[in-house]
Amino acid sequence: MATTADFKNGMVLMIDGKLQQIVEFQHVKPGKGPAFVRTKLKDVVSGKTVDKTFNAGVKVEQATVDRRDMTYLYNDGSAYVLMDDKTFEQVELQPELMGDGAKFLLENSRVNVSFHDGQALFAELPANVDLKIEHTDPGLQGDRSTGGSKPATLETGAEIQVPLFIETGNVVKVDTRTGEYLSRVTQ
Repeated sequence: MATTADFKNGMVLMIDGKLQQIVEFQHVKPGKGPAFVRTKLKDVVSGKTVDKTFNAGVKVEQATVDRRDMTYLYNDGSAYVLMDDKTFEQVELQPELMGDGAKFLLENSRVNVSFHDGQALFAELPANVDLKIEHTDPGLQGDRSTGGSKPATLETGAEIQVPLFIETGNVVKVDTRTGEYLSRVTQ
């Protein structure tokens, strides 16, 4: 059992028989009345978010979540195959568990997968990855100072918008959460 004082972002709670992950929380102490904790919870199974308020000091059941470092091996078309780094056990994860950032994963990328009672709940991808530009149109000479962007295809096949000075063969840093270009990587 955990109290509201133990809340942390990412903590998984068992509320009404459902696994809920804390997305964000705020301890509120109004001038009049008792303190309380406002939370935004995400249902681990369905992905729906809900706002819930707890009185300060209330005990809540904390779910036992096992986080394992895994290596992404390949995508077989219907599932992503990952390998546990310690036991070398291979696990298949459905695309919903991997999220939108999975299109930026290269083979042998590190992924943190959370399990509850042997069932995979969700995968935490690296915040950003370095990927090579496979194809992009050349930027025009006069367009360099305007700060425009152009489409580029990455080595994983994903397409993102990059600044005009990026060329085919450059390595760029991409945010896996938003799919945005972050910077050019110098080698």
